[in-house]
Amino acid sequence: MNELYLLTPAHGSGASARGRASLPLSVTAVLTDRLDDVAVADTAARLAVRHGFPLLLVAVLPPSPWPTPRPDGPAARAVLARVLPRVGRRRLGYIPVAYQPPVQRGSRLRAATGLLDLAARHRSAVVVASRDGPPGLDADTLGEAAAIRGGPPVHTAAPAPWTPLVTPSPVAVTTGPGEAQPGPFAGKDGRSP
Repeated sequence: MNELYLLTPAHGSGASARGRASLPLSVTAVLTDRLDDVAVADTAARLAVRHGFPLLLVAVLPPSPWPTPRPDGPAARAVLARVLPRVGRRRLGYIPVAYQPPVQRGSRLRAATGLLDLAARHRSAVVVASRDGPPGLDADTLGEAAAIRGGPPVHTAAPAPWTPLVTPSPVAVTTGPGEAQPGPFAGKDGRSP
């Protein structure tokens, strides 16, 4: 009989008890309130759909001496708001989690190890992060910390390609010598604003 058991604290006591694993494997998306969050969420969603796992959406908040915020608090909701419409379109299950890196200075891998511990508690099969994340939580640092602690593996999300905004020119179109027609932004009298 191949069943997975986790050591979990019994309800109402500090003792450990053997209990069945109730959490499915998940794919973790590290969201750092940057433009790359959309690419990270899309990459994590593709992996989750491929393997049939839910998403663990980790909203990384700035370090603070106050207690860890709730995932339904205003700061975490602001970070998650950018990606939730895209996750909803794929009809994926997701678990929102807030993570605050430690305030105290430690090793450069301290924040990454804390985030990977959070992902491991939620049985993450893979962590998806941006290459250009904040110091200590970028994909390279997370990958290094994962190699030292033995997993979960880290996947780097490629940033979305930058495309310049294209706006039409408000210049008048000339049809012949001395004749000019109003451009696309001309007012009622034929002149540009």
